[in-house]
Amino acid sequence: MEPKWSNIICKRVLLTGFTLCVVLGTRPSRAIDIHADPEVMMQNGTAGTLRCTFKSSHLVNNATTVTWSFQSSQPDNQFSNAPYTIFYFANGRGFPGQAEFKDRLRFIGDIHKRDVSIQLYPAQFSDNGTFFCDVKNPPDVTGTPARTELRVVVKESLPQSNTTIIAGAVSGALLLLVLVAVVACVVMRSLHSRHEYEGCTSLESASSPAPKPGKKAESSLEVSRSTGPSGPLQGPVIYAQLDHSGSKHSFHKMEPVVYADIRKN
Repeated sequence: MEPKWSNIICKRVLLTGFTLCVVLGTRPSRAIDIHADPEVMMQNGTAGTLRCTFKSSHLVNNATTVTWSFQSSQPDNQFSNAPYTIFYFANGRGFPGQAEFKDRLRFIGDIHKRDVSIQLYPAQFSDNGTFFCDVKNPPDVTGTPARTELRVVVKESLPQSNTTIIAGAVSGALLLLVLVAVVACVVMRSLHSRHEYEGCTSLESASSPAPKPGKKAESSLEVSRSTGPSGPLQGPVIYAQLDHSGSKHSFHKMEPVVYADIRKN
């Protein structure tokens, strides 16, 4: 009985070990992550890029496939009912789908870098709608396709990019600085010219000869004569020495004596 039980136990142990090896050695497939721009705006008649990238836990190989589909947002469009395949990529080659996009789609990504973007040229108003990007990288085959809403508009409707706004702000600031520098230069030149003029005026005033006292006295005398009363004019005052005591040691005193009145004829 003991050998029989031993054989049964050994078989169960071996079976359990084999099951564990299978479970541990086999990794379940994971969902693939696909990313795309939620919304893209293109100018009518120009080239635009529809970007799409993916993340996978497995290396990219020949079995990796990419599918781009399109569903129009216009009710009268032939692609408005359901998504239609417009581009297919497999084994390193691209295969255009519908004739509407056959000559206008180009694969510009690098599948080994997880980039499966395409270029649309020229963009048309009939391209308004939803573009779907789906990637399969076996064994990662489960994932939700990424979707991008495309809006084809005229040039005037395109929003200005941050680069354009920054360039305009920088240009405006530089223009303002140049204007301030020019104004400052003009003001400084004006002040410098005024200072030189004032210096020349002061120098001329300092170098001009002063009026002679005699002439000034004559001018004052003439003014006093012209503005004085018209009565008789007193003659010049002459000082004479008069002896009042007649003695030898008498004190000689200077007294003013008016000799005559001088009148002008």
